[in-house]
Amino acid sequence: MIQISASILACDLSRLAEEIKRVEPFIDMVHLDVMDGVFVPNITFGLPLLEAVRRCTNLPVDAHLMIIDADKYVERFVKAGASIVTVHYEACTHLHRTIYKIKENGAKAFVALNPHTPVEVLVDILQDIDGVLIMTVNPGFSGQKFIESSVKKIARMKRMIVENNLDVKIMVDGGVNEETVEKVVCAGAEILVMGYGIFRSDARVFRKKLEEIKCF
Repeated sequence: MIQISASILACDLSRLAEEIKRVEPFIDMVHLDVMDGVFVPNITFGLPLLEAVRRCTNLPVDAHLMIIDADKYVERFVKAGASIVTVHYEACTHLHRTIYKIKENGAKAFVALNPHTPVEVLVDILQDIDGVLIMTVNPGFSGQKFIESSVKKIARMKRMIVENNLDVKIMVDGGVNEETVEKVVCAGAEILVMGYGIFRSDARVFRKKLEEIKCF
């Protein structure tokens, strides 16, 4: 089953609890974009908002750390309620250590790849992680146009996972909508991060469309 992780970056934060409850029947988890203004050119959320989201829902919370020095914050994000912690390959000097720290604190460990980073860089760590987040836009802002070459990248990642007989999920973040969803799902995506497509559209309609996708 394809899962949806709803990015609260696109919701009305003044009505956070109401917004989450409105889409909760049609999503599988909540996505929190944590940006530091250093690794990416924007500043967004931190631990207080994660704690607020945790009080609003029992769904898993997926914390996407677009930050440098993620090791300093992993334990606090898990304690605040993150079920999945995603760190960037490009921002982690000692990626194995970061992954183990996430797992030791009780969360699932995902590694994100920017659009220019080939999936092959993960060959030596793939067996140690729970998932890969393929960025299909450049990280930092919501509402960007989907990068078409990402479809082949997702397919390459899927082949690597299958060939190594691993249980590693593929998450996709950026520009996923009614026009692009079938392409990413058929390429191998299993978790879709969506903001505007969920909070600013009819989530019920999108979920129905997702269930109708047939890949041959």
